[in-house]
Amino acid sequence: MTNTASCPFHRSLPGDGTPLEPSPQLSEWRASGPLAPLDYQDGHEGLVAVRYDAATAVLQDPRFSMRPARMPVGPETVGGGTTESSAVPLELPGDLDATAHQSEQLNLLTLDGAEHAKLRRAAAPRFSVRQARSREPWIRAMVAEQIHQLRHRGPVVDLWRDFAMLISARTHCHVIGVPEQNFDTFVELFVEPSTAQQKYDFIRQLLIERKDSPGEDVITDLLANPELNAVEIEGLLRLLMGAGRDSVAYLIATAAVALLTNPSELAQLREDPERVGPAVEEFMRVGAMFVTLFARTALEDVVIDGVTVPAGTSVSASPVAANRDPQHWGADAEEFRVARDAFGHLGFGYGIHGCIGQQVARVEIREAITALLLAFPEVELLSAQQLEPMPFAHPVAVYEAGEVLVRLYRQSEQAHGRTVSAAH
Repeated sequence: MTNTASCPFHRSLPGDGTPLEPSPQLSEWRASGPLAPLDYQDGHEGLVAVRYDAATAVLQDPRFSMRPARMPVGPETVGGGTTESSAVPLELPGDLDATAHQSEQLNLLTLDGAEHAKLRRAAAPRFSVRQARSREPWIRAMVAEQIHQLRHRGPVVDLWRDFAMLISARTHCHVIGVPEQNFDTFVELFVEPSTAQQKYDFIRQLLIERKDSPGEDVITDLLANPELNAVEIEGLLRLLMGAGRDSVAYLIATAAVALLTNPSELAQLREDPERVGPAVEEFMRVGAMFVTLFARTALEDVVIDGVTVPAGTSVSASPVAANRDPQHWGADAEEFRVARDAFGHLGFGYGIHGCIGQQVARVEIREAITALLLAFPEVELLSAQQLEPMPFAHPVAVYEAGEVLVRLYRQSEQAHGRTVSAAH
């Protein structure tokens, strides 16, 4: 016999958590059951999956749809307030032309079935494990250049803006196919606030230029794909350029904070830098960015972990809660342990809507953290905004990286670093 999910009282997502210390409310919900009541901004009374088994069940079950794209009620929307719902990072308001408006409807994050499979299949080849490995030398060299710039910018830097953001943006452009001469424009439009129409205008100009200059990148693949029309190509590039980059930057910054606030774990990686690769999974587990993923709505009655989710009910899976479920990860699930086997975490999502760029992201995070530890043996954390609660960075409920101020070296180390560089 199963229980039918219901909402005895209203609940919103808590805002008192941080990336490395989530709100205790999530733990309380998890202890009370696999699914907890959750309100949505359109007035819908739905649920949030807070246990690992329940979250993965929802994320891989085709009986759940990405539509409608409901956003949960969070601390900033309690009491009747609303936040603009979007499947891409928030941006400046502005009108869209007819073609761009059509492209907006073709969003991988809100599509199901054959539509979703077609677009994902078109973009996926450049994000495979093999492709990620082939890009390792380029990423390593690019990270080394960022380390060089950090040394000369220091001794005090913001690891998020001066390091993590640059690594993620440059890799993003490299894989997608944005030429180096267009990098600054890419940052102005996709890192800084801009309108959606400005983004589409940039994408269209790139497509014109790349038709005569193909490369080993996503844009080239899409242009050569006979199954795609212009509307689909523009919509797919709009999403790929706007999504994923910020989460990689967040993860690099948050991994650094986790290590610099846990000396014993940091010491293990300093002793053996080769362990950084496997530790990336633990970075992702304890520092997951998404408090909840985009909601799924039941197309029919679905039983999840003994609870019946009625047709039409929206469920948001919580990677933050699932990644700390002691029933799956053990009694020390709340602890950060770089030696833990954390494969299977939900930091990259799960199922057919899992992060398409996760293999490349792993390389970026590994190379960034490894280079940082090797280049700056005495790096120390001065302050990090993310150690205190901040507003969510998106209506779907994601943590913000925030400023991460570190001292890279003492002045004597700087002089030594420059001597070594000159010798080479």
